[in-house]
Amino acid sequence: MKAKLGISPICWWNDDLVELSDDVSLEECLRQASVAGYTGMETGRRFPMDWAELGPILKAHNMSVCGGWFSGTILEGDIEENKARIQAQMALFKAAGAPCIVYGEVARSIQGDRSKPLATKPRLDEDQMRIYARNMTTFGEWCAEQGMPLSYHHHMAAVVETEAELDLFMKHSGAGIPLLFDAGHLAFAGGDCLRAIDNHHKRITHVHTKDIRRAVVDSLDRTKESFLDAVMKGAFTVPGDGSLDFEAIVKRLASYGYEGWFVVEAEQDPKKAPPLEWSTKGNKELHRVMQAAGYTVV
Repeated sequence: MKAKLGISPICWWNDDLVELSDDVSLEECLRQASVAGYTGMETGRRFPMDWAELGPILKAHNMSVCGGWFSGTILEGDIEENKARIQAQMALFKAAGAPCIVYGEVARSIQGDRSKPLATKPRLDEDQMRIYARNMTTFGEWCAEQGMPLSYHHHMAAVVETEAELDLFMKHSGAGIPLLFDAGHLAFAGGDCLRAIDNHHKRITHVHTKDIRRAVVDSLDRTKESFLDAVMKGAFTVPGDGSLDFEAIVKRLASYGYEGWFVVEAEQDPKKAPPLEWSTKGNKELHRVMQAAGYTVV
């Protein structure tokens, strides 16, 4: 089986907390990621959205686009508005040969609001989730028809956060909306990573290998502290530095024949966790567990 290792620029620059950002150029970010051993990077706020400009920059560092976030609002019901907004990103990703666009639901989400405690996240009953999941399926099918599939990102502080919410979303959505499995977000939400893989492996098309620091996560007062507060405290880190057993996680994915990207996404303070050092550490651990799971990293 084959796997590719990518990384998110959030290890260098945080899109929601600019104070947690390294003062480096896109070129330097890509250089460090390449030195650390990655061949792909998801897009971020310093990426030009014009392939004629971005393509040569990526080529100079032997790097490809392995995904990138789209702030979706399908929960509000306006599919046509989302179709219009995603067109430019879709064109770029098709030109780049990217595997997918990462869909993140931001409608009603509190993930970017430090004034909103984690406990105040949006919640849907089953009827509401059914409608939302069906609309997401419709949107996902349309994106795939345009030549650029989505991968749905369950996320802390958003409408699909917990394992139970993920199960409900998957129950009522269809194959037209594939799943991005994010170990760190699911563990932060109290979910069981291996059980979620068992339940939803048929729909997993993209993987984020985000690790958590369990002591930080468990010490949070979710009635007072926000998602961004948790990030500031160091809730997330790279594989090999946190509390999750990535050998078990990767072996479970391998048992179901998953092939594709494994992307490190570990937002933290670059002054405390220098990006080149930490991304190298994550890459080394992923190579170790990939070998143990029978993957060939390409």
